[in-house]
Amino acid sequence: MEITDATPAEVRVLEAFALGEGVDFRESPDEDPRTGASWGPERTVRAEVLRALLIDGPTRDGEIAGLKLWGARITGQLNLMYGTVEHPVRLRSCHFEETPNLYGAQLRALVLSDSVLPGLTAGALRVELVLRITCSRITGPVRLAGAQIAGAFFANGAELGTPPAADGTPPPDAPDAPGPEAAAEPVLQLNHAVVGTDVWAVGLVAHGQLRLNGATVGGQVNLDDAELSAPGDVALHAETLTVGTDLRAMRLRVRGTLNLSGARIPRHVNLAYARLSHPGATALRASSCVIGELWLREAAPIEGAVNLRRSQLDLLHVPPEVWPGQVKLDGLAYHRLAPHLPAGQRLPLLEREAAGYLPQSYEQLAAAYRTVGDEAAARTVQLARLRRHRRTLPPYARMWGHLQDVTVGYGFRPMRAAGWLLVLLLAGSLAFALHHPPALKSDEAPGFNPVFYTLDLLLPIIGFGQEAAFAPEGWYQWFSYLLVATGWVLVTTVAAGITRALSRQ
Repeated sequence: MEITDATPAEVRVLEAFALGEGVDFRESPDEDPRTGASWGPERTVRAEVLRALLIDGPTRDGEIAGLKLWGARITGQLNLMYGTVEHPVRLRSCHFEETPNLYGAQLRALVLSDSVLPGLTAGALRVELVLRITCSRITGPVRLAGAQIAGAFFANGAELGTPPAADGTPPPDAPDAPGPEAAAEPVLQLNHAVVGTDVWAVGLVAHGQLRLNGATVGGQVNLDDAELSAPGDVALHAETLTVGTDLRAMRLRVRGTLNLSGARIPRHVNLAYARLSHPGATALRASSCVIGELWLREAAPIEGAVNLRRSQLDLLHVPPEVWPGQVKLDGLAYHRLAPHLPAGQRLPLLEREAAGYLPQSYEQLAAAYRTVGDEAAARTVQLARLRRHRRTLPPYARMWGHLQDVTVGYGFRPMRAAGWLLVLLLAGSLAFALHHPPALKSDEAPGFNPVFYTLDLLLPIIGFGQEAAFAPEGWYQWFSYLLVATGWVLVTTVAAGITRALSRQ
């Protein structure tokens, strides 16, 4: 396409394009492109001129053509919808007056670093190399749904969306400020996108939702030091996200829900030092996920509920003080816990389960302790499970449960039975040594032995011939009845404990 009315600034761009050289309109490297609306014609380039260059621009033999600008004010809409651009597009520190439309376009590379844009429409975009919006200021939505980027997507240091005013509405002077009806549109839309290597968004600031539903990232997603703010809404909507390696989000700050439901992340979800806040709602939803390791080491206490239902983890690294007041752990499976702590510090979490008593949660915690060889902690968890279950039983069953707990700790404290038997044996032996019960048949009775007589009363399945030969009287008779009844209870509870121990093995 021939351009006949080019301005001096546009002529510079035209001449540099064929050679792949850059044109720098900036007065200083640190100038702020947010002031670009005031830039004059000496650094203004029409979007239609750039489009003509990219679609059918001049080339020169032996040179690699390309668009490379710094500090330009771009007027009009850069419309490359469905276009195919064979040259790299690099527009750094530029000020766009209108939202570029790259829907369905095919590009070699797209670099918009340090630029200011009212938005970016690029759904179904195809990029052979990389897409960069590093340190850009984009007030409207960045629409990349269904995009395919063979390399990486860089959004580190970018600021997306417009901070709300004190009354919750966008400032009226914001470029292309969305009206109330568009307030819920995500500021970054990567849903169903395919990124060949990484999504690099270190230090990203988003005033609104990030949507990555169904996206596939070949490498890692890096949100270290990012700030995501969508109060009362989902700040990161990443359901069924598939990541090749890790989701890094150290020191992440989130106001709203962090939603990873159904995600597949084989290595780490690293939320160390993060701060998640969504009071009165769900702050972290990672249900039905398959994750290698979930880390919340040194994170701030979570404000809002946590939902990990039906997820599968290899390692769960969450200190007890990080967990919120309400959790949903139904069906959660994990192999190991970190840091390794006594069972007494982990058990209060299971009392916060929104669904109430869930035996599986206790069994899972006990299994995690067995995995690292801490059988004592596993027994403590199993005992806590039975005590919690006891609260769900009718009164008569609770009484029997209390008796088993006090006597043998439901079979997990077998030494208690030995202690009770020893106390009763000593008491009975002393009582009957001081007052021998009379013999039923004095000429046939064996010699009286208070110890074996007490054992005869306590152990109904063992007979030493003492109980049948002597008959106590008065209160001693009632004491012998007490020993018989207590013996039956101890034997029954010990048998129940042995049965439970065998069933565990």
